[in-house]
Amino acid sequence: MIITSINVNGIRAAVKQRSEENLGMLPWLRETKAEVVLLQEVRATHKQTLTALAPALEEGWHLAAAESSTAGRNGVAVLSRREADAVRIGFGSEEFDASGRYIEADFDGLTVGSLYLPSGDVGTERQDEKDRFRAEFGAYLAKLGRRRREVLVCGDWNIGHTELDIKNWKGNVKNSGFLPEERAWMSEYIGEGRAFKDVVRELHPGEPGPYAWWSWRGKAFDNDSGWRIDLQIANNALAKRAVSAQVERAEAYNLRWSDHAPVTVEYA
Repeated sequence: MIITSINVNGIRAAVKQRSEENLGMLPWLRETKAEVVLLQEVRATHKQTLTALAPALEEGWHLAAAESSTAGRNGVAVLSRREADAVRIGFGSEEFDASGRYIEADFDGLTVGSLYLPSGDVGTERQDEKDRFRAEFGAYLAKLGRRRREVLVCGDWNIGHTELDIKNWKGNVKNSGFLPEERAWMSEYIGEGRAFKDVVRELHPGEPGPYAWWSWRGKAFDNDSGWRIDLQIANNALAKRAVSAQVERAEAYNLRWSDHAPVTVEYA
């Protein structure tokens, strides 16, 4: 079983052919061996998403999506080789379930979730929103961790958990995404003795990255000055089955179809 997570930074932009060399996301979907692809930041209505992904759907992919009640914002989705047994939107939050930040699907004994955790900005309402989301979603994660089935939550967590997860961590210790309280929150649920494992980190221990997000600005991509915020978090039953993990980094800046790269894990 191969599962990929990718923040597409707008599905309509991701599928657009930019040049003869950059054909967009659709050729990647045609070539991937993933059985499930979890999308974040779709930023489109369900109808627009169906239109953007029409060629892939005609080729046999199935789509389950959660759009945001705010036009052009957020949005998460699950693409799969076969239709999900069940789909759930949100996690029981009155504030956030309509915001297009979480969708969950069942496939036999596996539950997969696609998460787009809010980004923040210290001292603003955006950070307050992020903190409220963390509190509610953390309580839900605790419940997920008690399920007697394999569970995987993938997506853009917008938090670098450790110093190995951000190239310039020293310059970000007071910024949203690397705040002590955010990192401590991650440690409540992920790691040794916790309900979940960070699968990519487990398979790449002690090394910087592998990063999966780079700013469009400057030479961040060329210098691999990135962040590892795109995670696959598996409960222990599933984590022990992970055999390989890779970030599908584009060969060159101009070949990117998102500012994030697909994070792909194979489970035996």
